[in-house]
Amino acid sequence: MKKVSCYIRKHLLSYGFAVLCLIIGVGLDMLSPQLTKSIIDDVILGGQLDILPWLLIGILAVGAGRCVFMYFKEYTFDVTSSKIQRAIRTDLFRHLQGLSASFYDRNNTGELMARAKDDVDRIWDGLSYVGMLLIEASVHTVMILTCMYLLHPALAVIPTLAMLFCGCLAVYLEKKLDKVYEDISEANAELNTVAEENLEGVRTVKAFAREEFEIQKFLAKNNRYYELNMEQSRIFVKYHPLFTLVSQVLTLIVLLFGGYLVITGDGTFTLGSLGAFVAYSTNIVWPMEMLGWLTNSLSAAIASNKKLKKLYQETAEIQDPDVPAVLDNVQGEITFEDVSFLRDNTEILSHISFHVSPGATLGIMGATGSGKTSIVQLLQRLYDCSKGRILLDGTDIKALSLKQLRGSISAVMQDVFLFSDTISDNVRLGRQSAIGAEQVKDAVHAAQAGEFVEKLEDAYDTVIGERGVGLSGGQKQRLSIARALSKKTPVLVLDDSTSALDMETEAAIQQTLRALPDTTKIVIAHRISAVRHADEILFLEGGRIAERGTHEQLLAQKGLYYETYQLQYGG
Repeated sequence: MKKVSCYIRKHLLSYGFAVLCLIIGVGLDMLSPQLTKSIIDDVILGGQLDILPWLLIGILAVGAGRCVFMYFKEYTFDVTSSKIQRAIRTDLFRHLQGLSASFYDRNNTGELMARAKDDVDRIWDGLSYVGMLLIEASVHTVMILTCMYLLHPALAVIPTLAMLFCGCLAVYLEKKLDKVYEDISEANAELNTVAEENLEGVRTVKAFAREEFEIQKFLAKNNRYYELNMEQSRIFVKYHPLFTLVSQVLTLIVLLFGGYLVITGDGTFTLGSLGAFVAYSTNIVWPMEMLGWLTNSLSAAIASNKKLKKLYQETAEIQDPDVPAVLDNVQGEITFEDVSFLRDNTEILSHISFHVSPGATLGIMGATGSGKTSIVQLLQRLYDCSKGRILLDGTDIKALSLKQLRGSISAVMQDVFLFSDTISDNVRLGRQSAIGAEQVKDAVHAAQAGEFVEKLEDAYDTVIGERGVGLSGGQKQRLSIARALSKKTPVLVLDDSTSALDMETEAAIQQTLRALPDTTKIVIAHRISAVRHADEILFLEGGRIAERGTHEQLLAQKGLYYETYQLQYGG
């Protein structure tokens, strides 16, 4: 992970300009009490009325100048921090995209959404408004204390002690809030997860009449989030009034001791000096009052940064080789050599070996959980096999770049995912810029989806709902098949992709697949009709190949495949 300082260094010039404007603006603010001092000592007490107009013009000029420089300060801080926020969120999203499938097996979407949105926003807040005010408060305090020491060093000790007390209190408050903010961040992620899961699965919730149960589950998480925020508020309100009390008492003490010095002094500390000193002491109040709030917000930003650091500590288990091999023209020859696969110390596949020639079709059948989908995931290197090798055109897939490997395979997975976009853009997903309107149309018709798509009001420009909401299961499957066909890769994988289709539509799609002689096809299915024309069929049981052969050979064996045939076709 890039440190926040790395992002700041990229915009050092902008931040430097903003800080310069801030210093000039605060410096102008320091002139006002000096002008007030001159009005009291020289005009009111000294009777020099001729300089009054110039002093008034000076006060007006100071106000106007401060307005201009503070505007540029505010604008530059906001623009620069927004650019940094965009860069942080982009880098985080790129990092998440680069992580392996195993990472997403361990982490839920709601938590990742909280990191990418809420935590980045808190860091942005720390770099913009909160960071700007902290710098301004620091510069403001240093300048005011300097002016106070120049006016009267002994009297300036009082606000210095007050500032030290407030600083110690702020550090103590930050430590108290740090743990609370980490817990709030975690609770927010859990709350997002529950909300995201329920909104995504709202139809399932309604189908099982689980609304009340899910409301109670959400309420439990919401109450936890509420309690943590209340804990934060209790800590804050317990200590924040002390900042206000110190600031008010400070002004009173300055008036008492300053007035005494004016009355009993030798004339070096004048009434005008007292007026300026009181103005400075009043002006030093706001950094002290805001110190608690700024510490509060800064603690939130620090806690969020810690969360992002933990996320960046995650590394992709599946990596590109340092010097990847390059296949000039992928033919689609696939070989599994004694492949075994363990996930979380559980054996998923054991000693799987097969060979698929370019353009041939391999059918894979087996009961649920027998490891069929894992074969596809290993082929795409979503996971790496524990033992053995997988070859594409005679080259170990671990030696290939992920881009070439996955770019050579079109997969229609069990869990059909369609983006909230137009039908055309969903079909063109594999090669967005290279697939034209005619190719989209051809792929949709080849997947037997042309009839229903062209009946829609906007046809191919129809925007479908999130994850394909509004379409039937069969319609979504046909569009996902069209997406795979439009990509035109050497290898085509269909993982139970026709389960929601009627027999006639499935037969038409099977005919389309047989008309792709140069495409290697791996068809995973529960229906015998989907694999019966394959050049070889594997029947998996418990992660092992229990039977293999053609449709006729497997029927002749009268084993598991034969039993499945009997169940589906009734003898």
